[in-house]
Amino acid sequence: MAKILVADLGGSSDTLDDLNAALEVAQPGWRDRVVSIGRPACEDIVAVALRERPAMVVLSVGAQPLSKVVPILSAMTRVGSPRVVVAASWTSAADVADMLAHGARELISVPLNVAEAAGRLRSVLKECASSESSGQPAVPGFVGENEAFLAELRKIPVVAACDANVLISGETGTGKELCAQAIHSSSNRREKAFVPINCGAIPQDLVENELFGHERGAFTGASNGRPGLVHEADGGTLFLDEINSLPLVAQVKLLRLLQDGTFRSLGSTRQQHANLRVIAATNDDLQAAAHAGRFRQDLYYRLNVIPIRLPALRERRDDIPRLARLFLTRYAQRTGKRVHDLAPAAMTKLSTYDWPGNVRELEHVVERAVVLSPSPLLQACDISLGTDDLNEPSSFQDAKARVVREFERGYLRSVLSECRGNISHAALAAGKDRRAFWELLRKHAIDPQDFRAA
Repeated sequence: MAKILVADLGGSSDTLDDLNAALEVAQPGWRDRVVSIGRPACEDIVAVALRERPAMVVLSVGAQPLSKVVPILSAMTRVGSPRVVVAASWTSAADVADMLAHGARELISVPLNVAEAAGRLRSVLKECASSESSGQPAVPGFVGENEAFLAELRKIPVVAACDANVLISGETGTGKELCAQAIHSSSNRREKAFVPINCGAIPQDLVENELFGHERGAFTGASNGRPGLVHEADGGTLFLDEINSLPLVAQVKLLRLLQDGTFRSLGSTRQQHANLRVIAATNDDLQAAAHAGRFRQDLYYRLNVIPIRLPALRERRDDIPRLARLFLTRYAQRTGKRVHDLAPAAMTKLSTYDWPGNVRELEHVVERAVVLSPSPLLQACDISLGTDDLNEPSSFQDAKARVVREFERGYLRSVLSECRGNISHAALAAGKDRRAFWELLRKHAIDPQDFRAA
C-alpha cells in the first residue's frame, strides 16, 4: 500500500499536531502508512521519497520563503511525481499561484482548521487511491498516459524484482537510460552503483580496457593497473547504452560475464568475479544485426531475456501537451520568466511535428521558446522546429498522408497489443482479411513477435 511522507520544513509543533489530526480524520488508520522526517534538507526529502515511493507528500513550511519550497516540488518529478500538499502561512496571492504552477496539488492555510484540512487531504487521498487501483505506474522521470507507453512502464517494477537481463530498445531521446535507472532504483541493488557506459562513444580499441580494466604492463604506458567499469558496478547495475556498437571481441568477453559472472582484465591470467546486473539499450534493430552477423546471436539472446520497447514520441502524440506544459513550467521556474501556457496554435504545431529527437528534442524546443518568448503565452511563432521551419509549409496532401501514416502505425500496434500478437485475431478485430492486415504490418515494419513476447 502506498505511503504518505510528512516533512517539517519550518512549521510549528502545533501545525504538525493539527496535520496529524486532519490525516486521522481524512484517512483512519493512516499511521501505518506515514513516514515522518523533521527539518530535512531538500536532498534528504528526495532520498526518503526515492526509498519509500510515497503517493502523497505533506510539507509543513510555515512562513518559509517560496525559494525554499520550489526545489522540493521540482525534485518530486524525479521520484514518481507524488501529490504534494503544502501547509503554509503565506498571504500573497502571487506566491499561492506560483506554488500551484510548480506542482503543488493542494494548499492548506496555517493556522489549520482541522475539519477543512481533513476535507482537502481526503480529496487528494482519493486521487491517490484511484491512480493506485488503475494500475498506472509512477516511474521517476517518465510522464504520459498513452496506453502503449504505460504498458512498457508497467514492466519496470516487475523486472526490478528479479535479476534477469533487460534489453531496452527505442529511438534516441525516448528515455532508455531513465528506464534503466528506474529499474535499478526499484531493485534490491539500489544501494550499490549504477554505472552507465555509452559503447558508441568509446574508441573500439579502448572498449575492453574501459569495461574490464588492465594490469600493470598490459600494454605500452600501462605503468599502473586500473579496474574497469565492470569492477565499479560490482553489486549494482551496469548499463550498456548503444550495445550495437560493441566490438565483436568485447562481445565475447561480455558473453562470458553474463554466463558465469567471470572476466579477465587486460594482461591478466586470473579470473575475476563480478556480481552485477546488465541492462543494455539500443536504438538499432539488434535482432536484424544479429541475423546479419554484425552482432553475436548468442549474446543477443542472452541480453534479450526481458525486452522493453519505448515508443517514439510521434507514436504517443496524446502525451505531447502534458509533456510540453511540464517543460514550460520547469524552464519558466529556472529562468524566472512568467510564461504560464501555450496558445492553441502553438500546441497544434508541437502536436503535428514528427519529433525525430523525441522527448529530448521537445524539451529543448520548449526551453528555447520559454527563454526567447516576450509574452506570458507561447505563440506558434515562438516555437522553432529547426530546419523544418526553413522549408515551405507542407501541402494539404502531404500533411494528410503523414497523419494517416501515423494513425495506421499507432492503430496496428494497439490492436496487436490487444490480441497479444495473434495476427488472425487482430485482423478480425480490425475488420481486415488476414492478407491485407499482414501487408499493412509489412508496410510499417511492425513485427507481431514483439507483442507475443510482451
